[in-house]
Amino acid sequence: MFYAYYIKSSVDRRIYIGSCRDIKNRLSRHNGGFVQSTKAYRPWRLLGYEKFETRAKAFKREMFLKTGQQREILKNKYKNI
Repeated sequence: MFYAYYIKSSVDRRIYIGSCRDIKNRLSRHNGGFVQSTKAYRPWRLLGYEKFETRAKAFKREMFLKTGQQREILKNKYKNI
């Protein structure tokens, strides 16, 4: 199983969107400072995820969620969290 996921920084409330095979491990890597693009904004909270059968489908969903309009929808949906 593969996942597209979205996490939110507790520091500046930015949302990060990614895809992976193991969500717990990936979130741990984000919060442990092992991901260059997210380490300055730790800690991160998991907002949600979507399951996919293949890596390609999860990556395709990640790219779709990263479009401007979809990112704004996520920001508005989770603005109070």
